Amino acid sequence: MTTEEALQKAVQGATELLKRYGVIVQDYTSHVDVVTTPGHYVIYLELTTREGWGLPGADVLEKCCFVMEEAFNKGYKYFRVSGRIGPLEIRAVSDGTFKKLMDYAVSGGAAVTQYKVPRCVKLPHILELLNSQVISAHFSQACPHWSPQQSW
Repeated sequence: MTTEEALQKAVQGATELLKRYGVIVQDYTSHVDVVTTPGHYVIYLELTTREGWGLPGADVLEKCCFVMEEAFNKGYKYFRVSGRIGPLEIRAVSDGTFKKLMDYAVSGGAAVTQYKVPRCVKLPHILELLNSQVISAHFSQACPHWSPQQSW
């Protein structure tokens, strides 16, 4: 329903919002959760803070969900507004999660110099690793704006 480019744009929007709260997005990946009904996108974010700053509250991370949904295309927004796609979910993961992901890939034979974080995860053992590192989960509290005149 969405492209890697759109996902990157959405994460960039969340990154800009989080900067105002002293939070840096270290890395991210996504997953399409089709176990729930309706299915929804899950974005795993590894967040760090400036010294002396804490992670933002649920209200800020919920706003990040909305900012990300606003960055997606007309098709996503249409299906989200019609209820065929559930609210986007951000799962904040603990510091070092993406290093653990790389270590896992390298232990399986991947070359450390060739490793790239997957932007969409489907493999159960990778999802298990990511989910074991979740420190908080947040859902979009509002539907993105949609109109038939928007471009796909």
